[in-house]
Amino acid sequence: MIINTVKLINFRNHSSYLLDCQDNVTLILGSNGWGKTSILEAIYILTRGKSFRATDKDIIKRGTDFYRIELEYDNGELIIATFDGKNKTFTALDKKTRRLPTKQKYPVILFLPSDLNLVDHSPGRRRDYFDHIYSQLDASYSTSLSRYNKALKQRNELLKTELVTLDSLFSWNLLLAQYGAELHTKRKSYTAEINQRLTSTYRSIAQNQDEVELIYLSDASSSESSYLRTLEQNFPRDSILGHTSFGVHRDDYQFLFNHQSADNSASRGETRSVILALKFIEADLIYEKLGLKPIILLDDVFSELDETRRRCLIENFKNHQVIITSVESIG
Repeated sequence: MIINTVKLINFRNHSSYLLDCQDNVTLILGSNGWGKTSILEAIYILTRGKSFRATDKDIIKRGTDFYRIELEYDNGELIIATFDGKNKTFTALDKKTRRLPTKQKYPVILFLPSDLNLVDHSPGRRRDYFDHIYSQLDASYSTSLSRYNKALKQRNELLKTELVTLDSLFSWNLLLAQYGAELHTKRKSYTAEINQRLTSTYRSIAQNQDEVELIYLSDASSSESSYLRTLEQNFPRDSILGHTSFGVHRDDYQFLFNHQSADNSASRGETRSVILALKFIEADLIYEKLGLKPIILLDDVFSELDETRRRCLIENFKNHQVIITSVESIG
């Protein structure tokens, strides 16, 4: 067991709720709208530091002015998050901080029904999906991504002003080149690691000989000097558009199924097997790189999978702590 209990106060539609977790599988049963996903959201906040779907102001139960969530690990360690309508604080080891300390973060595999449509999602949704994976594998990736996004926001705000010049963008261009080149390098490397396992893992699920490949699509560069040069060359265009038209924030990923684009050639069942394979690979990489078995949060995905894929999901995560939400018993 990793998580012992989770307590929610004024969180979404829960005035007060206590979840006692089991050693292996904890099943949260409830009808649609009851608040099952909110419990997983609370766990995610206390293990990763932020919600996967909303801002803190959206989370407070209507008619109240604060929320509080507590998570107790099986070693007795207690993590608390409170939000008073303005500020969120975390309490861990009797210390209060504005962010969840890196040492208190724990890896999580979050599986939402929307993930099963990843192949057909927008480029931004796919970027977010893989950024989440890579950030859990490498804390420095998350830091670089945050700094890149902050620099991008500042550059875009300047590009919307009438007096913007190439000189006024220089410092932001330097930061985008530094962090953008770093992110590009790491995205290429992690994508290659996934590809080394993707076909074999997929075949173990689908029981066939099909080939699957993940393609990282980017116009950016792993060279800071080349990245910076392109930003400067694009200045006339960007000043007209009012935003940055080049960089890793425009990256995308493509799935190939037997050397053809999966969104044109793969069936619904085949694409779902690909996503299952990604989840299994993510768990394996986390264990190999961090030495930790991630907590598995499954949000009503069993209703989206056939019996074969359900069994495969259970078998692959049988040695993890799994918390499942469902509208009916999964047997």
